[in-house]
Amino acid sequence: MDFRTLSLFAHLAHTLHFANTANQMAVSPSTLSRTMQRLEQETGCALFERDNRSVVLTAEGRRLLTFAERWLQEWQDLRDDLRHPREALQGRIRVFCSVTASYFLLPEVLGRFRHRYPQLELKLETGDAALAVDKVLQEETDIAIAARPDALPARLQYCLLQQVPLVFIAPRNSTNVSQWLKDGEPDWSQVPLIVSQQGLARKRCDQWFRNKGISPNIYAEVAGNEAIVSMVTLDCGIGLVPEAVIEHSTFGSQVRVIQPVPALKPFEVGFCVLKRRLEEPLLQAFWQMVQQ
Repeated sequence: MDFRTLSLFAHLAHTLHFANTANQMAVSPSTLSRTMQRLEQETGCALFERDNRSVVLTAEGRRLLTFAERWLQEWQDLRDDLRHPREALQGRIRVFCSVTASYFLLPEVLGRFRHRYPQLELKLETGDAALAVDKVLQEETDIAIAARPDALPARLQYCLLQQVPLVFIAPRNSTNVSQWLKDGEPDWSQVPLIVSQQGLARKRCDQWFRNKGISPNIYAEVAGNEAIVSMVTLDCGIGLVPEAVIEHSTFGSQVRVIQPVPALKPFEVGFCVLKRRLEEPLLQAFWQMVQQ
């Protein structure tokens, strides 16, 4: 067991997707699979339960993940201190993300970074997640949490955090819902639909309706997922948002989820940065923290 093996294991334990981990960690899928097999032989237990459709951690895998993350963190802290003394790093990092991402993805990373480098300034800007990639490309921010585009620009470095499904939501207590639903499936030609104004969610939505041969009744095009949730709670229609938005919204209890059939392609959510800027010590240190 070595640091590289544990790094591969920890990444796979979070993504639960061999192809994604192989791509992000720059190894072939076959190498990743052999490495996990050797690790299971070394530990003497199964770490993952696999079938043709899914990968899940076993109880033993979860115990090893706790150990691996602690060990890797201690090693990273030591290596960073040796390479970049804390007092040598100065300046400000600008981070952009949606309001939802600022609740459940950002605090851990920012907390660890500020603990390690308390003298650094962090500037956080929240806004429409659809703008995140462009803000990095145009250098309006240093690092952003963004949905990975279907075609990732060559200038960007991306670090996957998690996959997020897209779901439709309707007001939980509404006399209109029973009229909108027909045999459990909304009549999309009649239902007022609230969608993102732009971005990957809108592309996924448009493609889904094209595949079904449906021309949806779009009631509103909105900037920001949180605004979509608000309009749904006001009984304006049915909205489409990433599932994580509902899980962390103060209005989550006021909406009901309608699972799309077939399911829409989920988001891959993670950090992105310009590759050339990773040579800057400040961004390099932050990126190392992100990858943990």
